[in-house]
Amino acid sequence: MGLTLSVSELKKSYGGTVVLDGCSYRFEGGGVYAIMGPNGSGKSTFLRLCALIEKPDSGKADFIEEGVVIEHGLALMRRITLLLPSVGVFNTTVYENIAYGLKLRKVNKAEIEHRVLNAAEMVGLKDKLRRRAVTLSSGETQRMGLARALVISPSVLFLDEPTAAVDAKNSKAIEEIIQNIRHTLKATIILSTHDAGLAERAADTILTLRDGRATAL
Repeated sequence: MGLTLSVSELKKSYGGTVVLDGCSYRFEGGGVYAIMGPNGSGKSTFLRLCALIEKPDSGKADFIEEGVVIEHGLALMRRITLLLPSVGVFNTTVYENIAYGLKLRKVNKAEIEHRVLNAAEMVGLKDKLRRRAVTLSSGETQRMGLARALVISPSVLFLDEPTAAVDAKNSKAIEEIIQNIRHTLKATIILSTHDAGLAERAADTILTLRDGRATAL
């Protein structure tokens, strides 16, 4: 089951410009949440703070399991992951790209192969595992990024504009993958998007981010 995330009074400014101004919300474990808002509303900043990639000026993001707040550290970081709109690609095979996080965790070779094959099948790239990752289309690259996130079985998955800059076919495939993730991994999924249709179809709860604060629709 995914972790619960409790966000309390997050504030963040860049160069004197306030991006988040006391943003609070509780994301229950196992739910799917979509965050919407105009450009510059702080969606990406919010995800980076929640994923512990950046530190807020004030406020906090607590991950909770069975009523207990988990201490921030490597063990927690290995249970959460953020997929950005522009997926970083290593100049090697699709297989090696997907396996990267497992190798960092020193997972044994047989388990890596099993999990990579499963993740690749889930995102529709099983037949492209031996291809050089740099030859993939933008939509295939985004799906590879999803596989790289899924292979570590995250408890919380953050997706920043997962269907941005991909064609309609890949956008539909990514939406189906998100639905599959919620049923198979039981992870908490928090995604930002400009696509109201995706938000309505994929999410249990839609939030709007405006004036530095989150409000549920």
